[in-house]
Amino acid sequence: MQLKLNMKRTFLIGFAFFGILLLWQVYDSWCPTFLTDIFANKMYGMTTAMLKASDPDKILNVQWMVGMIMACDNLAALILLPIFGRLSDRTETKIGKRMPYILTGTFVAAIAFPFIPLFFHYNNIVGMIIMMAIVLMFMMMYRNPAVALMPDITPKPLRAKANGIINIMGYFGGAAATVLGIFLRLSDYINVVDRAEKLWIIEIPFIIASVLMVISALVLFFTINENKLAVELKDEMDEGEKHAVVATPLTEGSMSKENKEMLLAILSAEFLWFMADNAIGTYIGNYVIYHLNSTSSSTMILTIIGGLASVIGFATAGMIADKIGRKWTISSGLILTFIGLFLMLFVHPTENVVGANGEFAFPVMLYVVWIIKGYGMALVHNCSFPMVVELCTSKEIGKFTGFYYTASMAAQTVTPVLLGLIHTKTKYWGILPVYVTILIAVSSIIFIIFVKNIKNGNSNNARGLEAFAGED
Repeated sequence: MQLKLNMKRTFLIGFAFFGILLLWQVYDSWCPTFLTDIFANKMYGMTTAMLKASDPDKILNVQWMVGMIMACDNLAALILLPIFGRLSDRTETKIGKRMPYILTGTFVAAIAFPFIPLFFHYNNIVGMIIMMAIVLMFMMMYRNPAVALMPDITPKPLRAKANGIINIMGYFGGAAATVLGIFLRLSDYINVVDRAEKLWIIEIPFIIASVLMVISALVLFFTINENKLAVELKDEMDEGEKHAVVATPLTEGSMSKENKEMLLAILSAEFLWFMADNAIGTYIGNYVIYHLNSTSSSTMILTIIGGLASVIGFATAGMIADKIGRKWTISSGLILTFIGLFLMLFVHPTENVVGANGEFAFPVMLYVVWIIKGYGMALVHNCSFPMVVELCTSKEIGKFTGFYYTASMAAQTVTPVLLGLIHTKTKYWGILPVYVTILIAVSSIIFIIFVKNIKNGNSNNARGLEAFAGED
């Protein structure tokens, strides 16, 4: 049997990831700056706009608290993601095993999300953090089952290509959030003293994100019938198991020593590259506003450029993996990312004033960094998740998806606190590129040396454009 990827069905599954990245992009772009400002206000009785003019070092003094809050959210995810993965593996309902978690998580998170900027605007730190916790908890209910849905109904040899399509859909979600950030500039709110009439600047992106999340979940619900597809695709899924690229055979409930070592190596490298990735996602907004002294809209343009490079990466990663294998596709991506982040070490404030509030021009070199990093990390993310679920049977996909996200969320728990403390100690925003470059270098070494036990030869699946055909 020759395996072919159903493009239409994969695209529709991608709506789940559209909603996930849409929320994370808004959350990561706005919330660390909200926390920085509200902690500064509580500690010093001044907004960051006032502190920038009088004592900028005090802004760095609160970064460890920003990191703690961002880490607490991720700590909850570290606990909840594996739980919801295992629960969804064992769930049986009329609408499937993943869909109940996707729908419940989406609707509760969407309702709570717009309250984050509202509580921030009124300087209610307790209300803001509670809303952040609710959003994160219910997005964890959504995230693992949503991601597990793709390998549930996609044969193993085709998962890299399918993951590419799904990630492209996710980046469309991130791009939608980024466009909002260009026209509704966070710096236009943060850098002014009188904010009484400016709530709409920070509220509208959260409302739009909530609406689009709900729409994406409804599209998924009305177009993907889990139970029906499980029956229709049984033969294809069984055929896919025969073409797994893991050298040691898989058995449910137990793993060979070789497969355990391979899983540990992948997750260890993943932990480090997510530490780097999350450090950038958490602190790039503050890095641009407080270190480069540029506008927040520059960060959004940066994100779009990196996102376009990522889309190209996701579109080509599956074909590259067919040629050189998933391991060397990921290794190439890590090396490219290292090169991009190494260049970031040489990025400095331009000191060329262009903004009404004294902002500097944005360094062009950072766009180059984001193009290289965006493409490189797309190769990494596209193939790493399929490599993890390659190591399990079809009945353990939620469990192994939990392993993947446990590593990523553990990284995102550690890195905001660690880097926040480093910022506070060094009193230097420019430590960010040093930190992430070292992490990517170590991640690359671990992955290249220790990921083994991969079978030689190609799987019997369709190639080129033929691989994207299939029945509706």
